[in-house]
Amino acid sequence: MKLLIRGGRIVDPAQDMDRVGDVLVDHGKIAAVGDVIEPAGDMQVIDAKGMVVTPGLIDMHVHLREPGQEHKETIETGTRAAAAGGFTAVCAMPNTEPVMDNYSVVHYVREKGRQAGYARVYPVGAITKGLQGKELTELADLISAGVVAVSDDGRPVSNAAVMRRALEYAKPFKLPIVSHAEDRDLSGDGVMHEGTVSTKLGLNGIPAAAENVAVARDILLAEATGGKLHLAHISTARAVELVRQAKQRGVPVTAEATPHHFTLTHEAVVGYDTSTKVNPPLRSQEDVEAVIAGLKDGTIDAIATDHAPHAEEEKDVEYDLAPFGLIGLETALPLVVTKLIEPGILSWKQAVSLMSTNPARILNLPGGTLKVGSPADITVINPELRQVVSRDKLVSKAKNTPFAGWSLQGWTEYTIVGGSIVYRRQRKED
Repeated sequence: MKLLIRGGRIVDPAQDMDRVGDVLVDHGKIAAVGDVIEPAGDMQVIDAKGMVVTPGLIDMHVHLREPGQEHKETIETGTRAAAAGGFTAVCAMPNTEPVMDNYSVVHYVREKGRQAGYARVYPVGAITKGLQGKELTELADLISAGVVAVSDDGRPVSNAAVMRRALEYAKPFKLPIVSHAEDRDLSGDGVMHEGTVSTKLGLNGIPAAAENVAVARDILLAEATGGKLHLAHISTARAVELVRQAKQRGVPVTAEATPHHFTLTHEAVVGYDTSTKVNPPLRSQEDVEAVIAGLKDGTIDAIATDHAPHAEEEKDVEYDLAPFGLIGLETALPLVVTKLIEPGILSWKQAVSLMSTNPARILNLPGGTLKVGSPADITVINPELRQVVSRDKLVSKAKNTPFAGWSLQGWTEYTIVGGSIVYRRQRKED
């Protein structure tokens, strides 16, 4: 069946497009864009008047927890949450149990994602066996299994020689190395950003230097090897500046930032809500402003959620004992609309580049555009809809969000994957 999306504001940075028009889908592909198209036959029609129609959002950094930690999240519940958040594709990080460091586990995750059908699942394999930072995985095997990048996310590759070899070996495959940039000797047993708030709360701090030193090292290694480096969840002003300078020198480096790192500061930890315990930690106002500036000027290439679900009993403990991580798939888009687009910091084109076009480019994924012939992965957004974030209404199996009670606007109306509607916002009349 054909699908016609009528009268929406079509925003596609890949085509330098921002106009009102129609999108026609046929056999899972984009068949026509822009001109007024009259419905015919058994064509399904979506009235998108007043809506923003974009290429399907792509989240480069998601923890789906399966296999091995299904009490936190499953591939099905995680991709359902992704669809509810407007994401048509997610990249699943490798810190599963067992680790995604071999063909079998990667294949399992891909197949489970395909069976769930709510969003495309692209596995990210491990850089080192068992995430131990010592011995490289068999990159060719992982690539044949379908990985789109490799990372030891959750753990840094502390050994510089291992990181250098990873960049060298991945270079012929044009495979990005995704770095969790952290010097564990500096971060130690810290649980939040080191500063005035950590002192006041009596919590051990993680200095900004723990990130800055690791970012600087990895940039220098990328510069020396020519390997593709992608820096996950950068959070400090100095890290942003290091990336900016590296790009000016022509270093093959890209970077992402999370919504919580451009909307929250370490002040959010006051009250000891363990949903605010993340790694890297929530930083200072100066750092937040630097991240926003990096998003605006293109220093930071992508917005990714680092969706990290945990069971309620795991987070319902003392702050020191709680695991790091918060969920973000369902709140990322409205946070971007409310905090960046509405105040005029980012245009819709810039936001879509950060959440769709650039992730597709960095990882060489299909999608990220509404060009004719492209996969019909589409997000339809109601830019004016304002809702309060409610834990009870979240689709994710986990509920560890610090944004509960926030009033946000710009929510997903429809999510379409391969021409099929996988999410439609429920209305009162439904």
